Amino acid sequence: MSTEQGDFAPDAGTEATNLLKRNSDDVGWEYGVLVDASNKDKVKCKLCDKEMRGGIHRLKEHLAHEGKNVKKCIARTPLAMEAKEKCKKALADAKRKREEKTVRELEIREEVHVSRVGTDSDEVTCVGSSQPHKLGLIDKWTRAIDPKATKSDSLKQQQLNKELWKERTNEVHKYIARWAYTHAIAFNACDNDEFKQMCEAIGQFGPGLVPPTQDALRGKLLEEEYERTKSLLQEREAEKMKNGCSIMTDAWSDRKRRSIMNLCTNCADGTSFISSKEMSHVSHTSEVIFDLVDKAIEEIGVDNVVQVVTDNTSNNMGAKRLLEEKRPHIFWTSCAAHTINLMLQGIGNMTRFKKVVDQAKAFTIFVYGHTRTLECLRYFTEGKEVVRPGVTRFASNFLTLSSIQEKKDQLRKMVVHSRWDSLKDVKSKKGKEATTILSPSFWKDMKLTLTVFEPLVKVLRLVDGDVRPSMGFLYGELLKAKRQIKEAFGNVEARFKDVIAIIDKKMNGRLDSSLHLTAYLLNPHYSYSGPSIFDQPKISEGFIVCVEKFYYHDEHMQHQAANIELKKFQNREGPFSKKLARTFENFDYNPSRATSYKRMAHGCLLFAVF
Repeated sequence: MSTEQGDFAPDAGTEATNLLKRNSDDVGWEYGVLVDASNKDKVKCKLCDKEMRGGIHRLKEHLAHEGKNVKKCIARTPLAMEAKEKCKKALADAKRKREEKTVRELEIREEVHVSRVGTDSDEVTCVGSSQPHKLGLIDKWTRAIDPKATKSDSLKQQQLNKELWKERTNEVHKYIARWAYTHAIAFNACDNDEFKQMCEAIGQFGPGLVPPTQDALRGKLLEEEYERTKSLLQEREAEKMKNGCSIMTDAWSDRKRRSIMNLCTNCADGTSFISSKEMSHVSHTSEVIFDLVDKAIEEIGVDNVVQVVTDNTSNNMGAKRLLEEKRPHIFWTSCAAHTINLMLQGIGNMTRFKKVVDQAKAFTIFVYGHTRTLECLRYFTEGKEVVRPGVTRFASNFLTLSSIQEKKDQLRKMVVHSRWDSLKDVKSKKGKEATTILSPSFWKDMKLTLTVFEPLVKVLRLVDGDVRPSMGFLYGELLKAKRQIKEAFGNVEARFKDVIAIIDKKMNGRLDSSLHLTAYLLNPHYSYSGPSIFDQPKISEGFIVCVEKFYYHDEHMQHQAANIELKKFQNREGPFSKKLARTFENFDYNPSRATSYKRMAHGCLLFAVF
């Protein structure tokens, strides 16, 4: 199939239209386009056709009816109302993130303390130049504003200072960039907190700093950093003793195919390494795994361990039973990421979805397997890749399908274009099969596949995060994912039952344990917005089982948690009656706010599960 254009370039009209579309996940681009592809600052509202300057941020203010720099959108359609709410939320989220970033960067800077010689009022003589000059405290910024100057002159001086500050900052950045380029430093290293602290420390020291030598880095400084790290770990040990921790196992093979077992702990302060042991010469039986975990529990302290987290293999489940016999107060839970990945795998193996994945895979393997076809793909997608890696193989499938869906128009145009048709490789059997992306049924099935996969992938992203504790949200988000999947099938049971059956099978006994149910119950995001949770037999029974296990052989604490503390929580009494507590009913998942909520509840059980 071929569409002759007289040139390898796409037709001008379509290309111009595509250039006005931004390949961005910013919600504003759902309702706007660029006026001129060469001017990223001027945008046009698709709902009322108003043109404005200020980029996508200004467009969102226009749609959200916020700000004083742009007129409100005059459209009053349901789509306009939807756009207003989405853009309001997007602007609020962006503002919150900016504020959090500002606070975080300020905290990072405040952690840096470089001792000075003399007082702040002393002048520091700068050396290293033929004519040493004197640098006072104010000169760290720019020239001082003359107190006798008029208001107009003061404003001019402030603007001048601002420009001088930008210029000086840019000069410093050039040296940092040159060092990064020369030594192949990864660009994302600049996002590292330690890098920011280093810059702050150098700035506090001032001119004349002598960099450390190689000997100092491998000797004295390394020893000092080792001691600092030990002190940080001691603080983490105190957190474990106060609120408990989880032990996590991870079995893997290195490049030499050696079998290695890692053991780590996780608490509110983060993850710590315990040990790593080569297991190539040992069979990974339930007894062996139990022995490793039990020794780790002894090392940390039996009373300091709340749960053990492993994947769902049969040997781990056998070790779980052995632990329950010896230490009945410690929970053994399945790795959520591994379990959700099994859900995606099971759904992905269903005939309807497997066909879509296989067709997309055949297309990407063919295109990426030949230099000229890959060059052609990148030409039509403007250099953007189709294959996208994810945290697991099945998450990667979802991301790649999403990428193909986003580039639907470009890919369909590519395979009927003379540039593609002129390639020798596309005449082969695999090349002809690649034109499957022209089939309407392929795109229809892909849309359903993405709609079914997306809710579970969102939960996978939640639990796979290294920073945010997700126990309090896991069960609730899985219920939400199931509702969304049912909606994707029009809530027709005959259509969704096989998919839901796979989710329930993998979830049963793994992600619906008494610990998961209790965390769900004690999260106000769910229980305060849906009080009927307290009346659900499964949830109530799970809470009782969790309390009995957590406070094993302590009937007083069991009574306190089940009959007193839970009632206070349910009736919003004591600290739960405060205004701050009520705000958690509607908050989006945020680790800092979750921590604030936990501080309001003095019960040890809530600290352990949330």
